[in-house]
Amino acid sequence: MANAVEAVVVSGMRARANSFWTIAACTVALLPACVSAEEGFDTEHIFGFMIGTDVGNPGEREFQSQTTGRFGKGGGTYRAIEKEVEIEIVPLPNFRIEVGGTASLHDITGVPDIDDRRQFNFQGASLDLRYRLLDRERAPFGLTVAAELHGDRIDETSGAKGRMYGTEFTLAFDRELIPNFAIGALNLIYQPEWARFEVGGLSEKSSTIGAALAGLVRVRPDVLLGGELRYFRQYEGIGLGEFSGQALFVGPTAYFQLSERSRLTLSWSMQAWGRPAGSGANLDLVNFERHQARMVFGVNF
Repeated sequence: MANAVEAVVVSGMRARANSFWTIAACTVALLPACVSAEEGFDTEHIFGFMIGTDVGNPGEREFQSQTTGRFGKGGGTYRAIEKEVEIEIVPLPNFRIEVGGTASLHDITGVPDIDDRRQFNFQGASLDLRYRLLDRERAPFGLTVAAELHGDRIDETSGAKGRMYGTEFTLAFDRELIPNFAIGALNLIYQPEWARFEVGGLSEKSSTIGAALAGLVRVRPDVLLGGELRYFRQYEGIGLGEFSGQALFVGPTAYFQLSERSRLTLSWSMQAWGRPAGSGANLDLVNFERHQARMVFGVNF
């Protein structure tokens, strides 16, 4: 019986992966042949769940729409979708500022330890600061430090109302592995979070550390295909206190340069392995989701 269930799960994951690559292949085929890419890579936006070290040129302005979906918990139905719109500016060399606002949709039924909820709300606002310390064209690798600060009125996981504050610190590295053909990236991540909920006045503090690897290859002048692998460990308290759980995500990423000024990134990731604290389970569906997906569209103006 266990083998039969495992076979069904594996078949489902393969079907989702095949669907992703089918969509990517169709998009490649439909792209206009006249779109061309510059020599080398601009890694600012080519990854899905990760970041590159490029930050743009002084004076650049950009609008970006980012849609993130998180699906599947330990039971019941769990769907959480966030829509974030952002404005990016580059006021100084090697320094980028991004401000954004997020709306969220939650559809939760029968999930252990999470109240049933179906709602759409304005979630909160964010400020993302990035500074490039090393340019890979002049150094062995690129290096950028990033800090994203956010304040929310809706908890991104449960959809509960309250006051939520957090920061995501990222140390990003990237290197062109094969000139104008293959690029690799590494992110080191630390995320302290604080929340106080309206119902009951409960407060929570947590922190997450992680490492992520990505590789992309150029299959056409305007198309990059590859994948991302991300590992996270979550703790109680903002100072990495008691261990809560861990998860490994893996999945494909596709980047399309739609025109000289517009771009599209598609990324899907599944939890390949995980374990909540004190459990022998093969997935951590308490602290993390089973599947994550992201679509990012951007345009210069």
